[in-house]
Amino acid sequence: MDVERSDYPATFAPMVTDLPSLDLAVSDCRACPRLVRWREEVARGKRAAYQDWTYWARPVPGYGPDEARIAIVGLAPAAHGGNRTGRVFTGDRSGDWLYAALHRMGLANQPTSVRIGDGLRLTDTRIFAAVRCAPPANKPTLEERDTCAPWLARELALLPNLRVVVVLGQFGWNALWPVLAVMSYVIPRPRPRFGHGAQAEIQHPERPTLDVLGCYHVSQQNTFTGVLTEAMLDSVLSHARVLARGDDTGPGGA
Repeated sequence: MDVERSDYPATFAPMVTDLPSLDLAVSDCRACPRLVRWREEVARGKRAAYQDWTYWARPVPGYGPDEARIAIVGLAPAAHGGNRTGRVFTGDRSGDWLYAALHRMGLANQPTSVRIGDGLRLTDTRIFAAVRCAPPANKPTLEERDTCAPWLARELALLPNLRVVVVLGQFGWNALWPVLAVMSYVIPRPRPRFGHGAQAEIQHPERPTLDVLGCYHVSQQNTFTGVLTEAMLDSVLSHARVLARGDDTGPGGA
């Protein structure tokens, strides 16, 4: 399989039958030339604080158990975060916020994640991104999003217990709906609009009902300015945890 072809994700993703194989396939992908150039350029230049690191500089696979009932979908790896460490939301300020919140919810065994092998374990939760390579200026193109979409679809399909998807930011929200449609979920009309705390219940002819929750992204632009607070993030994740357990008491429920 030619990992440099633009149709590599679309051709190969549906053939993958388990998450470890998917992770390997994702990490080999070179389908988007602009993203390949950028992730490798960042790895050569590095950041002063990380001169002793050998950057991952490849697409970043998802992380979390295959029995997860909660999926968290971000935008893309950070240039000096996941693109450096090889694990999604690991080693950057966004990850500091996300993993601390997951720890408060009992969904992570520790509040920080700095590198692969640091002992992090997630409970009932798997995290991945709409686009798997670090993009210039944190802005993937729509073409890159759509090229990467088969990885997202296959990862969701390989989570048989999935009940809730928490989407961090509008880019991921917009990326998710075409993927769910391809997976034969019945998408409401009009399509649900993104907002912090937005919720949509999605039906499927063969899979369990899926709740999709919107959350402002854990970017520094949002967390440093107070657009997203710890309480706001905790409320969405707490609600996701309750929905995943099937005993919904509403947002912020125990």
